[in-house]
Amino acid sequence: MKKIFWTFLLTMLCSVTLMAQLSPETIAKRQARKHLVVREWNTDAKGNNGWLDHITRYDDQGRKIEEIEYATYGMVERVVSFYEDDAVGKVTKEEVYDSRNKLYRIRIYKYDSDGARTVQYNYMPNGKLYSIKKFEYTFETPK
Repeated sequence: MKKIFWTFLLTMLCSVTLMAQLSPETIAKRQARKHLVVREWNTDAKGNNGWLDHITRYDDQGRKIEEIEYATYGMVERVVSFYEDDAVGKVTKEEVYDSRNKLYRIRIYKYDSDGARTVQYNYMPNGKLYSIKKFEYTFETPK
């Protein structure tokens, strides 16, 4: 019984912490996107020959979990997003699949204390580090 109580208490505490860190606007947007699937279609200039261009799927918390990019000949790339160990809902990991639905890249993201993405580690499917992308944010004064 104690274990159930502590599990419940921890779950509630995490939920309250998460809600406290998200703005009301973000919470409202996520509520509206629960289980949403967005399909984007293209046609030629005359409105003929339509094809599926893009699919975006959201989970039960309104977070983007999958994006699939298509071309006229089929799927080009599929990206699956994960939100592991992140209380504010930032993507911590993405798996990228090629046109044959074979995993070809794993992206791991790190964020600063303000929630801005700082580093993207790109790994091969075998776990070997392929490249590192660093993000720099600057404000420039208009001329």
